[in-house]
Amino acid sequence: MLVERRSTDLTANNECVNNGVKRLLSINNYHYRRAGSDALFLDQDRLFQARGWQTAVFSMKHRDNLATPWQEFFVDELEFGGDYSLPTRLRLAGKVLYSREARANISRLLDRYSPDVVHIHSIYHHISPAILPVLGRRSVPIVMTAHDYKLLCPAYKMYDGNSVCEECRGGRVLPLIRKRCLHGSAAVSSLVAMESVFHRWAGFYERHIDRLICPSRFMFDKFIAWGWPGERLVHLRNFFDERLWTPSFQPGRYFLYFGRLAPEKGLATFIRAAAQAKAAIKIVGWGAERNFLQTLADQLHIAVEFIDHVPPALLASLIGNARAVVVPSEWYENASLAILESFASGKPVIAAGIGGIPEMVIDGDNGWLFPPRDAAALASRLDEVASMPDSEVEFFGRRARLFVERHYSGDRYFAEMTRLYADLGARERLNTGYSVTGRLEPQAGSSRVGD
Repeated sequence: MLVERRSTDLTANNECVNNGVKRLLSINNYHYRRAGSDALFLDQDRLFQARGWQTAVFSMKHRDNLATPWQEFFVDELEFGGDYSLPTRLRLAGKVLYSREARANISRLLDRYSPDVVHIHSIYHHISPAILPVLGRRSVPIVMTAHDYKLLCPAYKMYDGNSVCEECRGGRVLPLIRKRCLHGSAAVSSLVAMESVFHRWAGFYERHIDRLICPSRFMFDKFIAWGWPGERLVHLRNFFDERLWTPSFQPGRYFLYFGRLAPEKGLATFIRAAAQAKAAIKIVGWGAERNFLQTLADQLHIAVEFIDHVPPALLASLIGNARAVVVPSEWYENASLAILESFASGKPVIAAGIGGIPEMVIDGDNGWLFPPRDAAALASRLDEVASMPDSEVEFFGRRARLFVERHYSGDRYFAEMTRLYADLGARERLNTGYSVTGRLEPQAGSSRVGD
């Protein structure tokens, strides 16, 4: 279990402006481990504290939040699925577009704490970009990690419920409403369409974000294709602390999926492939597809072991005892946390070759790729790995662990991120010899980073 450690003396934090200690403000909707973006937000804060930085956080109040002395500045909870009265729903809809509460609270925090750099993770809907002009007026560099495609596609995923979709390219939002891309709801989709139009008209992100970090080259290229200037983008892999995971290289007998049970995750393809290959599979997670997937498994006469919510220790055991992990995604995965957790556990991955996945799963090295939505191709991979000698599967698992150690370490992430911060003018600039123009490109005599 990760333990978050922060100074509880906010006055002491403020005094560090004058003693040379660098100061980071991290911003994210959630202050607990809800999804991959939240994990990186928390882990980065912990990493920078361990390297001697002063840190502060800004987030939303939630019953599951980790304790922090900065919670007095957090905005009130806002969840689309909440049981709210009509007047409250209308008020919250206004906060989605522009949160005056977030604007006021971030101002109070900045009066107490003067950061050298601000790093934003996810602020959509809950915090809103109302905070960005406030941060901009403080003349502090602002970077943002793009954990999804929200700044391009109002529905985050470039997936319409059935297949990859790029119909909103060019700022269009009518396809979002017509297809009811958000929760299958015309009302929610219309609200998000309004949000997208308003935020683009106001230019919140374009005017105030100094650099947008893309964790995959695929995402970097997609942003350029949709019109973002390359000089505002950086390709930089996420940080993942593999030391928190104990590898188990001995292959088991079953194939495992873990994560959300959602249409874009390709689980129907996985079940159909397993039926063809007569493979033993386990599916860990919960979501809207649960009943449909159970019905499909029954129709195909395949005994899929569905496991709902599991504690972290049990999940680690399920991964460790698998033969390989399957990631059959059918949307543009950016930087799959499930792949990193599998690699850190010493397990190779069989994955769909879509989005940023081929940058992580190297076919024939730390795993195997197959064309997305192709059940026959996935069945062939399952059969291949099932019949492979254990020693060979173990070799792939060791290569997987080595990959995450080399490319996602805290040392690498801290070095590359502080270079970026310094290049943007953060206080106490480092003499790094790097210039940030698009991807992190080395100057003469330096070695390439991010590869």
